[in-house]
Amino acid sequence: MPSHTFARVEKKKLPLDDEMQFIRSWIEKPLSTGAVMPSSKALARTMVRYVDPQSSGPVIELGPGTGPVTEALVRHGVDPKRLLLVEFNPDFCRLLRKRYPAATVVQGDAYRLRRLLGALVREPAAAVVSGLPLVTKPLRTRLRLIADAMSLLAPGAPFVQFTYAMVPPIPKALSGIKAEASELIWLNLPPARVWVYRGR
Repeated sequence: MPSHTFARVEKKKLPLDDEMQFIRSWIEKPLSTGAVMPSSKALARTMVRYVDPQSSGPVIELGPGTGPVTEALVRHGVDPKRLLLVEFNPDFCRLLRKRYPAATVVQGDAYRLRRLLGALVREPAAAVVSGLPLVTKPLRTRLRLIADAMSLLAPGAPFVQFTYAMVPPIPKALSGIKAEASELIWLNLPPARVWVYRGR
């Protein structure tokens, strides 16, 4: 078989490998992984359209998993050098470092965001894009996360979060925060919605 054909076959196998890795992680720790399958391209595209690739400062991604949203960010025009990827799963961290060598990958608990990234973020972040399973966490934990994220973001910069739930993962009536939601994204398993939060 010619080498270029072999490379094409190998490339096609990657999404299936990612799905198997996600399923294995979900079986082992369902509340940590939060999803049975990686985010679909339609969901990833919806999330990254709220990120301005021309803005300055790092783009922080929380819970990138195997990197479908990371890939969408790069395709959207975000320089991989600006990416700061926070992932709890060490296997996913190794995979991300291999796929995105220019990005900064931090293994740690994103729910302790300010403590984890305080020394790394030297200028206000352009966006925080989150794939964390927020609805599985107590409200107090979610509120601490959004407060930490807002402290790292430039004024008006977005905190982008997807959810499978019908209710917003962070209350819309939160003081000092403006919220907006996308349409339901049916081309995802299960269907999801994107919520965007900005400081007023």
